[in-house]
Amino acid sequence: MVFNLFRSADREVPQAKASATGRVAAMGAMGNGGRVAWTPRDTASLTRNGFAGNPVGFRAVKMVAEAAAALPLMCQDRKRRYDLHPVLSLLDKPNAGQGRGALFEALYAQLLLTGDGYLEAVGSEAGLPGEIHCLRSDRMRVVPGADGWPAAYDYVVGAKTHRFDVSGAQATILHIKSFHPQDDHYGLSPMQAAASAMDVHNAATRWSKALLDNAARPSGAIVYSGADGAGGLSPDQFERLQVEMESYHQGARNAGRPMLLEGGLDWKPMGFSPSDMEFQKTKEAAAREIALAFGVPPMLMGIPGDATYANYAEAHRAFYRLTVLPLARKVCQALSVWMDGFDPGGVWLSPDPDGVPALAAERDALWARVGAAEFLSRAEKRSLLGLPAEDGTA
Repeated sequence: MVFNLFRSADREVPQAKASATGRVAAMGAMGNGGRVAWTPRDTASLTRNGFAGNPVGFRAVKMVAEAAAALPLMCQDRKRRYDLHPVLSLLDKPNAGQGRGALFEALYAQLLLTGDGYLEAVGSEAGLPGEIHCLRSDRMRVVPGADGWPAAYDYVVGAKTHRFDVSGAQATILHIKSFHPQDDHYGLSPMQAAASAMDVHNAATRWSKALLDNAARPSGAIVYSGADGAGGLSPDQFERLQVEMESYHQGARNAGRPMLLEGGLDWKPMGFSPSDMEFQKTKEAAAREIALAFGVPPMLMGIPGDATYANYAEAHRAFYRLTVLPLARKVCQALSVWMDGFDPGGVWLSPDPDGVPALAAERDALWARVGAAEFLSRAEKRSLLGLPAEDGTA
C-alpha cells in the first residue's frame, strides 16, 4: 500500500469522504518511555499513567466526557428553534464510523486528557462539510505564522506528516483548547494539574500490591524462648522455620491458614502501625484531589471522607452546573462559529439543560418563577428562559 501524503494541486483526485489522517494513522503509533520518580509531563506518559493506569483518573474523564456527549443540543436562530436542520443532521451522523455521541465523547476526552481538541472537516468544497472527524491531540503540532497565529497544523505519526493549511478563508481544522496562562498555542489539561496526585495514588496502589504479593508486612512475630528463657535456634532450625513460613503462611493464597508451632515458639500478633493507617488516608486524599481537578464531586465517585455536599442529588446538580454544562457550552460555541464559516445561516448550537434529569428541580423552579412574574411580557419571559422570539415579536 502506497501512502501519498502530499497531493499535487493540479492532479485530479477522486472525490471520496475519508479523513486525511487515515493514511498517516495506519503507519504506526507513538510511544514514549521514561521511568522517573515523577511521571513525565508529556501527553503520552500522562495518558498512560493517569488514564489507562489510574482508576480515579479513568473514571473522572469518562464521567465528564460521557455526560457532556449525552447532552441534547439546541439549534436555533433569533426567531425559531429547529428540530430539523442540516447542521443537526451532520452532527447526528458525522462520519461513517461514528455517531454524534461517539464523536463528542472523543472530543471531550481529548480536551480533558491533553487540553486540546481537534475536529477535521472533510468534503467541504461548498456548503457544510460532508464528514467531521475527531483527531488525536497528541499527534497535532501547531505551525505559527509570521503574526504568531496558527498558519497550519501538522498531523505527525512516526516519520509521516500531513499538513493542514488554515491560512485561507475557511479552515478545515477546528482547534478547541483549554486556557493555559503560559502557552499561546496549546491548552492546559486537568490531567497535568492532577499529575502529582496521580503519582501518589499509583505509588500507594503499587505498595498495596507488593504487600499482598510478598507479605512485606507480617501480621505477627514468632518469638523463640529456649530453656529457662535463654538460647536460640540453630542454623538448621532457623532455615527450616523460614522455609515453612514462606511456603505455607505467606502470600494471599495462604491467608487464614492456621500455624502449628513447636516447643519454644510463641506467636505475637501485630497490627497496623499509625504510619500504615496514615498511608491509606494519603491515598484517599490523592483520589479526592484527582476528582476535584476534573471537576467531579468525590461523592459521585465513591471516595470516602467528602462532606462538601449535603446529599448525592446536590452533588449531581453541581457536577452538571459547574463542570459539564460550561464545557459543553464552550465546545458548542466554537463549533457554531466554525460551521457558520462553511454555510452562513445565523444558527448556533447550545446544550439544552432542560433535557438533563439532574436539573429538573431547578428547571421547574425557574419556569414557575418566570411564569408567575406578571410584570413581564410574553416575549421577555421567553427571552429569560432562553427561548427564541415568536413570530411577530421582537
